[in-house]
Amino acid sequence: MLFRRMIAVVLALLLTGCSKPAEPAQPAVKPTHPNIVFVLTDDLSMNLLQYMPQVQELAKDGASFSNYTVTDSLCCPSRSSIFTGKFPHDTGVFTNGGKDGGFKVFHQRQNEDSTFATALQKAGYHTAMMGKYLNGYQPDGTVDGRQNYVPPGWNDWYVAGNGYNEYNYTLNANHQLEKHGKAPSDYLTDVLAGRARDVISNAKQPFFLEIATFAPHGPYTPAPQDKSKFPGLKAPRDASYDKLPANAPPWLAKHPALTPKQQKALDKAFRKRAQAVQSVGRMIGSLRDTLEKTGAADNTVVVFSSDNGYHLGEHRLTAGKQTAFETDVHVPLVMAGPGIKAGTTLPQPAQNIDLAPTFETLAGLTPAPGVDGRSLTSLFSGTPPSDWRTASLVEHHGPDIDPKDPDYPKKGSGNPTTYEALRTATATYVEYSDGTVEYYDRSKDPLQLNNTAASLPAARKAQLHKALQALKACHGEAACTQAGRMTG
Repeated sequence: MLFRRMIAVVLALLLTGCSKPAEPAQPAVKPTHPNIVFVLTDDLSMNLLQYMPQVQELAKDGASFSNYTVTDSLCCPSRSSIFTGKFPHDTGVFTNGGKDGGFKVFHQRQNEDSTFATALQKAGYHTAMMGKYLNGYQPDGTVDGRQNYVPPGWNDWYVAGNGYNEYNYTLNANHQLEKHGKAPSDYLTDVLAGRARDVISNAKQPFFLEIATFAPHGPYTPAPQDKSKFPGLKAPRDASYDKLPANAPPWLAKHPALTPKQQKALDKAFRKRAQAVQSVGRMIGSLRDTLEKTGAADNTVVVFSSDNGYHLGEHRLTAGKQTAFETDVHVPLVMAGPGIKAGTTLPQPAQNIDLAPTFETLAGLTPAPGVDGRSLTSLFSGTPPSDWRTASLVEHHGPDIDPKDPDYPKKGSGNPTTYEALRTATATYVEYSDGTVEYYDRSKDPLQLNNTAASLPAARKAQLHKALQALKACHGEAACTQAGRMTG
């Protein structure tokens, strides 16, 4: 027996070039905190999810937030809240431009110095941003004397200015300008997907990657291979289609019925939007495949959402947003990754102000006390905190009178005056600057067809008004959480 063992050892040494027997392979050491991949779409409404099997698969693998809303159904205010974790009344960004909005205001108020990107970068994350930033940002712009400006907090920066057409745009690629034309290979969402895969493949862990697509924002440009998909598809026609709510607010009350021409345009818009999100879905699938191939999938949180929703015919409104209706403020939020139970639906009211503190908590950081939102990680355990908010805030300045704004409402789209809204899991309460009030009991009236504000008991109306005023005035996580807790 001993002789045979000696022979076996000699043979092993001969076969390995007389070297020592190979050590068993050691598993790669995972970073302490997960990577984060955040896909943010533009104007994606809930009714487009049925055309995105990749998002449905992500939901099966993780958690969906059934009461997730934005702080304003408008690009720049919403994205400002996402970057900072703050309401518009704390970022100062209420519109896409002018004295109360846009990139200029966001920058002047020094919001860029305290975003989730600056926090994660300081914590050792490799941070990458690509696609759409904030309205008014120009890739070749000079800001504070810095040409081809890149905001603080980002290791990689591949951002366009006007990329809504998906072609003929310029990218700021880490301070270098890249001009893209109209070839199929220039299709912006696909270009972003390729850059994102490169970041995942080459970045040292941990990394944070945001891909902010322009799709499916108008003009709803699909990728070449998707132009013929969904032939005959029409805009959904539920009971709110081409129907005014009872006791509609003044900005909406006189809207005429949709004409056949308008309805045809709405059908075309919905079909093109369904086509446009196909490239987003493929991107999500390819990013998850890349995470698998690089061995990073088990330690990466993938997040999918939209900056706001969109209406197409509901409440007699032609294509647009900016209202407090569910079509505009209620958007998808899906997360999958370590620590997130697969196939779960979380009903607690969540907002886009919660994303920044969530990203920071995942990175092992304590969010700054000035952040208005709250980390969603405490909801993943299945035993959510008892003091979680019960109401969310929407803040909007209007009407939009800037025809240069890419979100300037076209005729019939709806252009509400300034309002603030309180949204619970079952009701929506809106106060307009002209004194108009709306109240929709969504538990009985999910499509918001009956404004019952006039019949609210005085005590209930006073309670809602007090809660809304408290949220409008809150600053910081503790105060905003307390202000967002109300009964009923």
